[in-house]
Amino acid sequence: MSASRYSIGIDTGGTFTDVVARGSDGSLRLAKVPSTRADPGEAVRRAIGEVLAEWGIAPQSVKRFVHGTTVATNAVLERKGARIGLIATEGFTDVIEIGRQNRRQIYELLLEPETPAFLAPGSRRVGVTEGVGPDGVIETPLDEASLAAAVERLQAEGVEAVAVCLLFAFANPEHERRIGAYLRERFPDLPVSLSSEVDPAFREYERTCVTAFDAYVKPRLDRYLGRMQADLDAAGVPAALQIMHSRGGICSSEVARRRPVRLFLSGPAAGVIGACAAGSAVGARDLVTIDIGGTSSDIALISGGKPLIRPEGLLDNFTIRVPMVDVNAIGAGGGSIAWIDAGGGLRVGPESAGADPGPACYGRGGREATVTDASVALGYLDPDYFAGGALALDAEKAREAIRTRVAEPLNLTLDEAALGIHRVVNAQMAEGIRLVSISRGVDPRAFTLVALGGGGPVHATALADELGMSRVVVPRYPGVLSADGLLAAAVEHEASSAFPRSLAETDMAEVRATFDRLDRECDALMALERLDGGTVERSYHADVCYVGQAHYIETRFDLEGAAPLDRLYADFCAMHDQLYGHHTAAPAKIVNLRAVHRVEAAPRAAEPPPEERAGSAPRRREILVRHGRVEAEVYSRDRMAPGMTVRGPAIVEQNDTTTLIEPGWRCDVAGDGTLVLTKEDMR
Repeated sequence: MSASRYSIGIDTGGTFTDVVARGSDGSLRLAKVPSTRADPGEAVRRAIGEVLAEWGIAPQSVKRFVHGTTVATNAVLERKGARIGLIATEGFTDVIEIGRQNRRQIYELLLEPETPAFLAPGSRRVGVTEGVGPDGVIETPLDEASLAAAVERLQAEGVEAVAVCLLFAFANPEHERRIGAYLRERFPDLPVSLSSEVDPAFREYERTCVTAFDAYVKPRLDRYLGRMQADLDAAGVPAALQIMHSRGGICSSEVARRRPVRLFLSGPAAGVIGACAAGSAVGARDLVTIDIGGTSSDIALISGGKPLIRPEGLLDNFTIRVPMVDVNAIGAGGGSIAWIDAGGGLRVGPESAGADPGPACYGRGGREATVTDASVALGYLDPDYFAGGALALDAEKAREAIRTRVAEPLNLTLDEAALGIHRVVNAQMAEGIRLVSISRGVDPRAFTLVALGGGGPVHATALADELGMSRVVVPRYPGVLSADGLLAAAVEHEASSAFPRSLAETDMAEVRATFDRLDRECDALMALERLDGGTVERSYHADVCYVGQAHYIETRFDLEGAAPLDRLYADFCAMHDQLYGHHTAAPAKIVNLRAVHRVEAAPRAAEPPPEERAGSAPRRREILVRHGRVEAEVYSRDRMAPGMTVRGPAIVEQNDTTTLIEPGWRCDVAGDGTLVLTKEDMR
């Protein structure tokens, strides 16, 4: 058994559950365990039992255990959450069904619901007599008889959790707290979500939705995380269970179980945090990340070493007002199917061949031409070394699918069709990158592209050329970067409060008093973490908009120095100009205040340099790139020593991905094994 102490990150994906263990001696171990969709915890239990034994890691030597989970997300996608009831102010029980009256598809003959009314149908939405004004003044006291009748009705409906969202509760939560206390006294085991705790901000529909979603997933997450903690205890692992949340930080399972709505889309967030660490390792802090999987690509922007955070996200086309790492997903991946539209144009995706039957080259019955089939036909992927040789590809089936589905209908050669599939999907991915950069006033040419996932490094240099980017980073293990990102994330807690004031009427004493209260809330949450030291970093933010605007921009609020409100206004105007291309001298107002407390992860022990392994000269393989057919040198990544330089055309193969280095690009192997690709004619 090793005497090293270990930090373990486990990220659950649709196909595999990725495991990364980092030792205090700098050692690194990786594994992929097949996911168990019916019971995601089963794969984690298998990892705890089998993988630790295989690696010779004593359970008591595990000092950190961090998990990224899709349970909350899947509960919504599969409609397998709790049977919930909704308590609202009398007359406002249908807010969750009325929504904003915005329609994404206004010309469709058959309209699909665009509000999550499935969370609490009409029979499980009840009103209570009470009234709070927008200024927080109680206008109608809470009627106890109406509350008792409402609870009796929900009890008859057999609800498993309750969401409470009263009008203007963000301004005065007294009535919500009384309802919460009433429910907990009568039904101690019934999960309750109060809007004044989940999302204390104005905009009634959004606040109702996020509170209902919190209640919907709470029982399932509570059972899942409770069992996982029990599994760790049974295995003798002393580390506290920590969970990645959608803002990109981690928290204890106890906090996660209190606020499960913040766990939506935590997997992509972990990948972005991993990319931050990979970029920092080679001195790059302004990054665009692209994680290309089998069905989709996740794209994110990192500025100054920090991922962008958006105040709300989409899940199954429903808006959920929870701070999230800003990840833009597009339907373009290795399994995306190439097809011809009515106008005779070549299209790729969003439909995917999936894993079964998968691309034609998998030999599992798939007949459609996919991006992976094109990669095989172009020579980028070695049919005998796909996924480290775990899956043999059928190159002839790939060529046949491209020939019959694309080349012959378009009167193209096989080479032209395969290259066309890549050019189309690359154009789509490049457009996705423009959406997170140029559309927000950011020039991607000043950023470094970080290629993740099984497909990212195959497309990286083509995407960089398309966007005028001159540098690409390929992490050492891009296929498991989300699991590794869990171990690089900071412990983070945030608390917010509605603060509707125009800047001209804002009293800084009132601002500081509000932030003091939010600091105490964050301190209480941080006290639940079992941290071995670490400095708490505090930052303060305000949601600001021009008077009359409906949507706001989160702006850093610097409380130190002179004229903090003037600086807040100037920073808001600058951000408005960057995002929308203009700003005005109009008066502005604060909507919400927010405090964020962070404790950064302890510095990692230096990894031993990659082992320098003697090997034969690189193999050669003919490939087709945009420049034409060329002879490429083929390298095994585990035999590439730090300091080594390779010039394109070349291919670097490893178990979890293949890196294509096109002509005009140079690849340098950094000290930790990271590949840094540079456009030579742009240096």
